Amino acid sequence: MDLKTVLTPDTVSLHLKGTTKEEIIDEMLEILVTAGKVTDKVAARECVLERERKMSTGMKHGIAIPHGKTDTVSDLVACIGISDNPVDFDSLDQDPCRIFIMTLSPVNKTGPHLQFLAEVSLLFKSADKRQQILETQDKDEVIRILTE
Repeated sequence: MDLKTVLTPDTVSLHLKGTTKEEIIDEMLEILVTAGKVTDKVAARECVLERERKMSTGMKHGIAIPHGKTDTVSDLVACIGISDNPVDFDSLDQDPCRIFIMTLSPVNKTGPHLQFLAEVSLLFKSADKRQQILETQDKDEVIRILTE
């Protein structure tokens, strides 16, 4: 999967303001709505929150990957947000998160969803990449770091 086809400057936010898991999810969904990627924010929100109720998508190293499957999208969509302040996301390592990647995919398509999650989780094993993403003030640079 080519992340450059999924992530664009209009699906990157460098300064998320939310202070709770739900506020971050709402902000991320708003990015996708504003970018024209999601038409039904309420239904999309419910599928992401339903996934969170099963198990938190807070990973390790300050990263969370909230995601869900919904009929409100016809193809996989994604966005990335960086928070100026750490947010408690019930992470596996109990550390708060600052980097958030949300993806939504159609209910009937599993392949792209799993491929995206696998690719993104590999990218963030690099402490250097995580630090670069936290330090940049350029949306295109975030995409470049993720895709190089």
